[in-house]
Amino acid sequence: MDNNKPSVLKVRQGLQEFMTQSREISFGTEFSKEYFDLVNVDIELNNLDLAFNNYKIVNLTDIHIGQWLTPEYLDGVVDYVNTLKPDMITLTGDYVSYILEGYEEDLKNSFKKLKAKDSKLAVLGNHDHWLGAKEIRNILKKANVKDLSNDVYTLKKSGKKDNEEKLLNIGGVDSYTVGADDLNCVLNKLPQEGPAILLAHEPDFAKISSETKRFGLQISGHSHGGQFIIPGTNITPFRGPKSTKYPVGKYKVNNMIQYTSRGLGTNMFWMRINCKPEITQFNLKSREKQKIKIE
Repeated sequence: MDNNKPSVLKVRQGLQEFMTQSREISFGTEFSKEYFDLVNVDIELNNLDLAFNNYKIVNLTDIHIGQWLTPEYLDGVVDYVNTLKPDMITLTGDYVSYILEGYEEDLKNSFKKLKAKDSKLAVLGNHDHWLGAKEIRNILKKANVKDLSNDVYTLKKSGKKDNEEKLLNIGGVDSYTVGADDLNCVLNKLPQEGPAILLAHEPDFAKISSETKRFGLQISGHSHGGQFIIPGTNITPFRGPKSTKYPVGKYKVNNMIQYTSRGLGTNMFWMRINCKPEITQFNLKSREKQKIKIE
């Protein structure tokens, strides 16, 4: 279905407005952390210097403001994330569903309130393009969030053992669904030194990114975890386009870790079954520490 067609968009906007009203009647609008899971994921990266050991990255994805997630809820999420004292915050797309008008200030104000020691980085998702990539990028800019779509951010620290400059690289690709991704551009900007992490809204992009053998981790969303996970498993039977291979959780793709967050919001239907919304905290681990223990 072409979501860019005005007729299709109008129908989906009407459906979103209806679901928003029914959700608010059922659940209200105030944030409660009981509705979310904080998922801690330890990631060992090759060539990660001890200076970055235990480096904390908090990822938010698929906010879809105005549908399941109200502006009040988003403010609550932001306040909670700030209590985690992250070194870096990453945002991996789909900040809207089918309605942007009226939510611009809410997104800007919430994103601006996010506090990270080093940086706030973002890429766009398919819905952001369908609703207006230019407007979304402007919101990110005003909120002091760096748009990392087809770009690279490099963090530098003094090494623990030799005081030489050590690098941690974060790359980002624009939405794979709409064909805006340009991995070659990212690779051309990527320093040869230091481990690299990739932000990509769509998890199935891992098949492409892993083949470069340059990234130790890809962080994605897009799937919402299928919004239904079979009890007793980490398996969802509902897999949308670009999230059929890696729909929820942690995977090994070639020599790269792919992690797919269940995200915060929902699309089309706000119901989740055994699939709570997720805030993900990545704790980076240096293998140098393991070597020291062995020696």
